[in-house]
Amino acid sequence: MSAKRDYYEVLGVSKTSSANEIKFQYRKLALKFHPDRNKSEEAAEHFKEISEAYAVLSDTEKRNLYDQYGHSGVDGKYSTEDIFKGASGNFDDVFSDLFGRGGGQGFQSIFETLLGRGGGFGGFRKQKGSDLLYETSITLEDVLQGKHMEINLNKEVECSTCHGTGAAAGSSPITCKTCNGQGQTRQTRKMGFASFVTVGICHTCRGQGKIIEKPCKNCKGRGITKGIRHLPFDIPPGIDSGDYTIPGEGESVPDGINGDLIVRIQVLSHSEFKRDGSDIFYDKQISMIDASLGKNIEVPTLDRVEKISVEQGSQPNTIIKLKGKGLPRLNSRGRGDQYVRLVVNIPKKLDKEQKNLLKEFEKTFEN
Repeated sequence: MSAKRDYYEVLGVSKTSSANEIKFQYRKLALKFHPDRNKSEEAAEHFKEISEAYAVLSDTEKRNLYDQYGHSGVDGKYSTEDIFKGASGNFDDVFSDLFGRGGGQGFQSIFETLLGRGGGFGGFRKQKGSDLLYETSITLEDVLQGKHMEINLNKEVECSTCHGTGAAAGSSPITCKTCNGQGQTRQTRKMGFASFVTVGICHTCRGQGKIIEKPCKNCKGRGITKGIRHLPFDIPPGIDSGDYTIPGEGESVPDGINGDLIVRIQVLSHSEFKRDGSDIFYDKQISMIDASLGKNIEVPTLDRVEKISVEQGSQPNTIIKLKGKGLPRLNSRGRGDQYVRLVVNIPKKLDKEQKNLLKEFEKTFEN
């Protein structure tokens, strides 16, 4: 399970970068990872990542939301489709610069490629299933240790009768004769000295490249049915509230790519500790006598009870650091620290004898 990377980190810019600086950096990365120029699978995934980052950071409203609330501020308000459509002008501007007016891949093909809707770079892409959302809450102790989870998802799963082919028993899908299994048709038109090629979805097989003559009765030829998917996964130590992605565990589509499962995690408040990143904070109540004279005391940590020394003459709000007693650092080594704040209790009511003792004590300072 992996969290989305910071958009500024993805593009290699800072939060103070101007719109022109962000555009320049995206153009440079797009030239390097564009699917028409770089055929590796890693390049295609990176191109999708940088394009999503640019779609958000090039749009003033979305960038403001992202700066305030991070990924949850943008993902909670916009769908993936809205994120890219809202930035259509920005993409057209960049790619016309890269490839020339009319010679490059416009926003529509960029959009279709990134969302898996066909018509993108290098031909039609496989359709991607919808993402699924699962929400859960964990404790601060879970953040320390990590947590193993097992959930049941109601989703589209491979048909158990036809094993995903969509064809009835004893039959198989046949190759579409119209498109020869390509799922797309091409028409060439000559206009003067130039030839124009138009690519479109094959209407005979609806872009599938094959035809099912005898559909499976269980799934009606779809190859998928509604079912239960039992999914075990681990929440890693050090995690924070936010959205995390388990690739390929979303909805299925026939002959397509599975969507993703978005796990939305909420870390619950703790009754004793407060969290700031990998550090935790704890308030320890002590008497004014202990603060004045000093004392060895015990304080809880997420692991166990620890002994600390309150020095003589400790002032209210003195901070004592317990190194390495905080939370694990996500995707890094080591742990944060625990900070103990000394809260000195001043008695609200004193009897006569106590008052006299304090007055006698006060006289020792006057002399």
